[in-house]
Amino acid sequence: MTATPSTQRPIRIGSRKSQLALVQTEWVQTQLQARHGDRSFEVVTMTTQGDNILDVALAKIGDKGLFTKELELSMLRQETDLAVHSLKDLPTHLPDGLMLGAITRREDPADALVLGAKWLGYTLETLPAGTIIGTSSLRRLAQLRHHYPHLSFKDVRGNLNTRLAKLDAGEYDGLILAVAGLRRLGFGDRISQVLPASVSLYAVGQGALGIECRSNDPEILSLIKTLEDPETAARCLAERAFLRQLEGGCQVPIGVHTVIEQGQLRLTGLVASLDGQRLVKDTITGDPSTAEVLGASLALTLREQGASEILAEIFATVRSER
Repeated sequence: MTATPSTQRPIRIGSRKSQLALVQTEWVQTQLQARHGDRSFEVVTMTTQGDNILDVALAKIGDKGLFTKELELSMLRQETDLAVHSLKDLPTHLPDGLMLGAITRREDPADALVLGAKWLGYTLETLPAGTIIGTSSLRRLAQLRHHYPHLSFKDVRGNLNTRLAKLDAGEYDGLILAVAGLRRLGFGDRISQVLPASVSLYAVGQGALGIECRSNDPEILSLIKTLEDPETAARCLAERAFLRQLEGGCQVPIGVHTVIEQGQLRLTGLVASLDGQRLVKDTITGDPSTAEVLGASLALTLREQGASEILAEIFATVRSER
């Protein structure tokens, strides 16, 4: 029997070239192949703007599509059929013609402390004053400044391997990194401390993978939808609606924490000033089927509690530094 053209043509998956991106994309490729054995899936790699700019803090160059634009243009040009993203890197407003097709089961979304050899056995609470902690995230920085003002913080860029190499070379005493990325690359044993939500609310979508596709391609959408985890999707859609309503990007001190317990979704959200002196934080609970409504509602609540003023100051500061 002759195969149909749709069976013959491989499905092309767009990915960044970084090791973590490839590990994540190849996992998606394997899962899709297992579920759709009559189709073939190939990975197409490319470099994004965020991969090329490594000597400037992310907050100073903007973040709209920093790690996604090239992947999205490839789909719009029909060169690829879908793209795999760390969901925290995917903007809440997508280009016309594209959609978030599926959200996969979430790895632990928490932040982690990774210490250099000299400081093993310590925690953020016990590290001495002046210890240098590396992070490229304003969200992490603001919260850590609030809880641990005695520590020193220094920007760090590069992929995970590069950051760990800088730590091991003594440029930093410790790093704050995502638990998910460390575990996916086999560095889980480097984790010195998993930060609780009381210390560091995580980034919107952190730990989950988002699969983006063309919005007018029901065939591809039906293929990738088989990878969606409903609980993770509800949690992340609430978080993304929260972020969207605040008009914030991943380089604004906005943190979240979500759980689904006894059939109810509980979302905690936070907006912090850059110096960590002001934190606006609240929680909302409701039915997971109304996830996006809950997220938007919590954002409006925080705005009423002072988040709007904090965000206006941050946007003005960041613009002046670019």
